[in-house]
Amino acid sequence: MIATSKPKVEQKSAWSDERLVRECLAGSEEAWAALIDKYKKLIYSIPVKWNLPRDDANDIFQAVCVDLYSELARLREPRALPKWLIQTTLHKCARLKQKQSRFVDDELSDEHIPLAPGADRIVEEVEQEQILRDAIGGVPARCAQMIRMLFFEFPARPYNEIASELGLATGSIGFIRGRCLDKLRKQLESLGFIQKRRR
Repeated sequence: MIATSKPKVEQKSAWSDERLVRECLAGSEEAWAALIDKYKKLIYSIPVKWNLPRDDANDIFQAVCVDLYSELARLREPRALPKWLIQTTLHKCARLKQKQSRFVDDELSDEHIPLAPGADRIVEEVEQEQILRDAIGGVPARCAQMIRMLFFEFPARPYNEIASELGLATGSIGFIRGRCLDKLRKQLESLGFIQKRRR
């Protein structure tokens, strides 16, 4: 059988951004760890999409986390946190790219560095990817685990291996997968990622 309890960081990362921000501002280190865990893939995905080397991506990730820590109390709307992270990361990537190609005045703020062509596409992609991550985080733990194993692991794993790890009969994987995908679809609908079907 699958353990029903999840690590503390994972449980807290399922909290709303409003609650995570509130707990962080109250000094909770666990909430801070959960907030970073929730958004680390979003932050890292931007320098990766810009084909920056791993060391640069790591530096940008650290810099965004430092900015988040110092600016969190001034964040007017916690629900806007993903957009803030995307914009902050994009500007840091743009500054790095410009520094690599020509001299950039260090006095300029990140907001005054022009973004590269294609930045709008990157923003749209990372927003959609984050919605998908949030939706997967909103389904029951076993469903989330099954969805990740079936659709996000490469190479694809055989059903009997997945069934064994999840403590299920191999023949039940297809049925349970269908139920889990239905729950995921409802989460995606609630997040505005897909339109609700007309009944």
